[in-house]
Amino acid sequence: MVELLLRGSVGLLPVLVFLGVLVYLDSYKLVRLRAVLIAIAAGGLSAAASYFANDLALGLTGMPVTSYSRYVSPLIEEALKGVILVYLIRKNRIGFPVDAAIFGFAAGTGFAMIENLYYLGVMRESHIAVWVVRGFGTAIMHGGATAIFGIVAHTLAEEKQSTGIAVLLPGFVVASAVHSAFNHFLFAPVLSTLGILILLPPLLLFVFQHSEASLRKWLAIDFDADTELLELINSGDFSDSKVGRYLESIRDHFKPEVLFDMMCYLRLHTELSMRSTGMLMLRESGFEVEPDEEVKAMLEELRYLEQSIGRTGHRAVKPFLRMSSRDMWQLYMLGEQ
Repeated sequence: MVELLLRGSVGLLPVLVFLGVLVYLDSYKLVRLRAVLIAIAAGGLSAAASYFANDLALGLTGMPVTSYSRYVSPLIEEALKGVILVYLIRKNRIGFPVDAAIFGFAAGTGFAMIENLYYLGVMRESHIAVWVVRGFGTAIMHGGATAIFGIVAHTLAEEKQSTGIAVLLPGFVVASAVHSAFNHFLFAPVLSTLGILILLPPLLLFVFQHSEASLRKWLAIDFDADTELLELINSGDFSDSKVGRYLESIRDHFKPEVLFDMMCYLRLHTELSMRSTGMLMLRESGFEVEPDEEVKAMLEELRYLEQSIGRTGHRAVKPFLRMSSRDMWQLYMLGEQ
């Protein structure tokens, strides 16, 4: 029993500790613990799904197990883990590469834990060295590969403002290549494990530093733009501004009450954007932001106004709203307080 616990600890704890370090390094704490736990659970479900998918594909291809594990199983497993990241990106639940890295590594952690628990059941008498490789190598590889998928996919989605296959495919290819290379065991298993431990931490550290610098820059630009627009709206005298001229040009296309709601929607959206930016600035300074009932009421009003102005009205005001995936994530963050 003691040996079984030792094998289990070596197989499961390293990847959990690595994930904990990633969460700790996120100075903005943009990813909540509940969301991390859900990602871990989803990764575990993808491991269970991959067991059946691999069993079926192995029988259909008739390939030798070694060749299959090098060329086919990485594609299946990275696709199943990647679905979790695709969902989060398309639902605007990821704002920055650091979030993608944490969610990706969490999904990979769940996958690795279920996989190692399975092998723990069928390889009870295996040498402790096997579990050193599985715990410090294979498990962290699963987390790292999915983190890389998330980073690449999110970066391209932000750059292209799209979540189509062409944007998501490169991350999948890179993650699958990393997974396949590890399964090739180009070096001895222990050396492959050392390679993962040496290469992955600096890569993720670079991502964290770059992401936080990007966030600071974005906060400054976002806050200044929102302040300028809100002052313009609240002044009531913006006939010579771009907003005023634009609303004048579309006045004949909407009823007066719809135009009024469109103006309220624009103002409310801008106020919420400013609140979200302020919340992130406070978190950067180490302050914990408490839930705000007023914000929840404002979000409810925003949803009501969006329905009131309809799709046509929403498209009409969209040129003055920063409605990129990052801005949609910003509003989502407010709702999660």
